[in-house]
Amino acid sequence: MFDFDLNNGYVVLRIICGLFFFPQAVGKITHREGTVANFKAMGYPYPGAVTTFANIFEFIVGAALILGIYTQWAAWLAGIFLIVAGFSVMKFTKKWLWHTLGCEYPFFWGLCCIVVALHA
Repeated sequence: MFDFDLNNGYVVLRIICGLFFFPQAVGKITHREGTVANFKAMGYPYPGAVTTFANIFEFIVGAALILGIYTQWAAWLAGIFLIVAGFSVMKFTKKWLWHTLGCEYPFFWGLCCIVVALHA
């Protein structure tokens, strides 16, 4: 817990994975109506509640990864969350590349989180 050895590549990856959750969560807050509309279009029930859950989840898991608190649990949950997000985006957009609103971004970071979980 609280391992900040920046000479260790896995620690650096863990911290980066945690940091990348914050802009996503802030985006869901600042563009809530659009996020809720996207979740609705993807077929999620109660898209407002899903948006709120995603925000809370991203802040908690992001902080846990940055601080190294329950790292293995946080990383597994984050990885699964992002892989599910990737499949949701793929189903909705049918695109791969992130700059075309595809699923590449959540799949990549999901796999990075799984690497962290396997190392923790």
